[in-house]
Amino acid sequence: MGADVILGIETSCDETAAAVVARASDVRSSVVSSQVDIHAKYGGVVPEVASRAHVETIMPVVEEALDASGLTSSGIDAVAATHGPGLIGALLVGVSAAKAISLVWDVPFIGVNHLEAHLYAAFLEEPNLEMPLVILLVSGGHTMLILMEGHLRYRVLGHTVDDAAGEALDKVARVLDLGYPGGPAVDRLSNNGDRDAIAFPRAMANDGWNFSFSGVKTAVVNHVRKRPDVQIADVAASFQEAVADVLVMKARRAAKEYGATGLCLAGGVAANSRLREMVADAAAADGLRAFLPSRAMCTDNAAMVAAAGWWRLAADGPSGMDLGADPSLRLPVD
Repeated sequence: MGADVILGIETSCDETAAAVVARASDVRSSVVSSQVDIHAKYGGVVPEVASRAHVETIMPVVEEALDASGLTSSGIDAVAATHGPGLIGALLVGVSAAKAISLVWDVPFIGVNHLEAHLYAAFLEEPNLEMPLVILLVSGGHTMLILMEGHLRYRVLGHTVDDAAGEALDKVARVLDLGYPGGPAVDRLSNNGDRDAIAFPRAMANDGWNFSFSGVKTAVVNHVRKRPDVQIADVAASFQEAVADVLVMKARRAAKEYGATGLCLAGGVAANSRLREMVADAAAADGLRAFLPSRAMCTDNAAMVAAAGWWRLAADGPSGMDLGADPSLRLPVD
């Protein structure tokens, strides 16, 4: 396919986003409308509330992205939208909008896997990343260790068997009464704590490639209950260290075993300052390149959707108009 300029749409959870990207790496515009303030009073994302907010903001966000790109509809060659995984109602808003735009503008529609989009966030800022890469995809809903052997070619080496790392961070934040969103709050508080104060467990640290964060979360809950006067900054820092330690330990081991040229972070938890520091230090110690996407590209955005859509369109052609939203969609692997 000869499409150069892709309009991307992202509505998998609580961010309504649109972006215009040329040839998978030239970001002409990227607009994100966050629902954090809407959901904060509930202490987490309420699916029905998220869906209604997407309906209200999707077209204004698309129009803003188009205006910021300096292009009109005639300059768009295709429209890509996340069709899974995510919240079903939220996904349907983005998919429906993208299909409508596709029909009205007479351009191809591409359904994009949200997990694959996160992998392509790195290439928006470093288009010439050398593969194979070991990528830690870490978010509120997913924790995966991925070997990227080439464009659109992946192997999932490991995944969480219970809580995702971001989910554990959010739950611990609630225990510590840090508010929502929890991950950034734990990160900020950890800067004032001693990460060696409490020896929280490192589950499955030397056992295969999978992860488990339910145990360390429970250990935090029990520690706080037994010691109500504990310094919560020390708890936050020690917990964050335990989570990051296991993630980086397995990524280093995988890079060595599979001959990767570098370590890469992806997903919302990739914005965590301690995790970024540890990945950079590990890569330097092992003679690998570390790639840490900018924080804007770690969280959900539509530029990564457009980038992944460009590659998928080139390889597979357009998606059918019968493509639906799939809240349980898995990463396509060889």
